Amino acid sequence: MNEIKKTSKRYYDSVIIGLIILLVACFVISFSLGKYPISPNELFSIFLSRVFPIEQTWTDQQAVILYNVRMPRIVLSVLVGCCLSAAGAAYQGIFRNPLVSSDIVGASSGAAFGAALAILMSIGNFGISISAFLFSILAVLTVYFLSKKVKTNPVLGLVLAGIMVSSLFNSATSFLKLVADPNEQLPAITYWLMGSFSGAKLKDIQLAIIPMAIGLIPLFMLRWKINILTMGDDEARTMGVDTQKTRAVIVIAATLVTAASIAVSGMIGWIGLVIPHLSRMLVGSDYRRLMPVSMLMGASFLLIVDNVSRLITSSEIPIGILTSFIGAPFFFYLISREGEKF
Repeated sequence: MNEIKKTSKRYYDSVIIGLIILLVACFVISFSLGKYPISPNELFSIFLSRVFPIEQTWTDQQAVILYNVRMPRIVLSVLVGCCLSAAGAAYQGIFRNPLVSSDIVGASSGAAFGAALAILMSIGNFGISISAFLFSILAVLTVYFLSKKVKTNPVLGLVLAGIMVSSLFNSATSFLKLVADPNEQLPAITYWLMGSFSGAKLKDIQLAIIPMAIGLIPLFMLRWKINILTMGDDEARTMGVDTQKTRAVIVIAATLVTAASIAVSGMIGWIGLVIPHLSRMLVGSDYRRLMPVSMLMGASFLLIVDNVSRLITSSEIPIGILTSFIGAPFFFYLISREGEKF
């Protein structure tokens, strides 16, 4: 009965509409939260004033905060939540393992090393994002080419190569922390590794939006092929799917959005594991429905967590800490509830 409910189109449509309403509500409410609140009326008036001549009922300070502080932060939270959730769902589908996340292909560890190196070289925030992005891509390419050495089981080869490359980059990051200046560089590296949107700027969105779009579009368009890959390579081949090419395209796309997200937000873990599972509970395992639901739910989830991180105490809590507090118990729940299936 529950399965029938989950697969009915009416139920799916209601879930999508509900998640869109939730995301829009979170987006608007997020502007009103903080030391300098901006009401929904003021928010819409400020936006409309860019197009229509409207009598100013807001302060110049509110407009500056909206465009320079809250807008970049809120938009970036939505984009990163959407990307990390989509990438996590894709990895779980093509590897046919619900415990897989973006860490498995070395994207996170490569980005962490790149950011730490940039901080050590003092090349600025934009340089940190670029370096994190480039080393994330380098790590994934290294994993990909090493995995090609394993001919009999490509999936196992990818996982083993990912573990090895992640270990190397983690060791390199630890070395950089060891030689970093303990007064300035070491705290900066440590804080970046915990993840945060506190310094989000418009240029961060400009940096990340194109690779995010390039990665998200194929993930969304190929979601029906992920369905077929979950059946196994032999079954997929009999249905006319080139498993190697399809898997490579999906891995590259998922890694691209992960690298772009980490480059502008720091290390934010568990989103790619938790959100796809929550989405699966809502709409089942059909990736044609799971992928859009994961994207919407991840965007709202990370925006809510970011609001909590900046409001719960007087000094902002790095968002990676909060996601770990949520993700680790959820991971234990998955192991205890469905461990035998893994």
